[in-house]
Amino acid sequence: MPESRGRYRESDSDSEKFCKLFIGGLSYSTNEESMKEYFEPWGDVVDCVVMRDPNTKKSRGFGFITYKTEEQVDKAQCNRPHNIDNKEVETKRAMPRNETDSQITVKKLFVGGIKEDTTEDDIREFFTCKGKIESIDMITDKGTGKKRGFCFITFEDYDTVDKLVLRKYYEFKGKRIEVKKALSRAEMNHNKQANMNQMSGPMGPMGPGPHMGPMGPMGPGPHMGPPGPHGRGNRGGMGGGRGNYGGGHGGYGNQHGYGGCGQGGWNQGGGYETFGGGYGGGGGNYGGGYRR
Repeated sequence: MPESRGRYRESDSDSEKFCKLFIGGLSYSTNEESMKEYFEPWGDVVDCVVMRDPNTKKSRGFGFITYKTEEQVDKAQCNRPHNIDNKEVETKRAMPRNETDSQITVKKLFVGGIKEDTTEDDIREFFTCKGKIESIDMITDKGTGKKRGFCFITFEDYDTVDKLVLRKYYEFKGKRIEVKKALSRAEMNHNKQANMNQMSGPMGPMGPGPHMGPMGPMGPGPHMGPPGPHGRGNRGGMGGGRGNYGGGHGGYGNQHGYGGCGQGGWNQGGGYETFGGGYGGGGGNYGGGYRR
């Protein structure tokens, strides 16, 4: 398990899932004390940890901050960019390990399960209070012109998407809708390859997984629908004592194997894919150690 030095923690009152920030690109001289002190102006820091190499005890260049409330996280994110110890860092809402799209930074949101009579104005009215919207794409059947029950929203800020997918389900026009991060096929393949390269490096291959998500029907065009659930492997190939990081961080680490990701369509098929895995808010480079 990665060790930390001088870790600060209190009991927190709000759900930790919505109150945790991933901090990437830290200076190797930054410790828990300086990071906590930096983020205190925006709220009550109840947990602060810099991730360290288990052997050398040196910083791995990233860590986590947990605030007491979600509103305090919002304040910190509204004050980006952040600079700690003379180095600009990346701050993102940390995603639990079981969130399949946690590793991706995108501004496009997939919204599924909407009623057929839903208009673009309905979508805009509901989501505009969440963040500034750049565009809305209502998906229709090319043959019949009927709406297919999902759409895509592009926001100005990736943080809006991160915040929305943490809750995942919303009540909209008397029906529960689901939101996920949206990714083009080219972006999807790039992120898959980055994660594969990282997880099958010199520390060993990925562990085999007994389950795969079911294959769904493909939508027309160059894009596919959101994936099915990841199958978790029986054993992890990365090892190195880094897996299952506890202490309130939801199992951060890379000591698990993936069986695969089933790519399914939404109803009659989707237009985009979602992908990811592992705890943290960073891109593919953060899973097994922050790369500079």
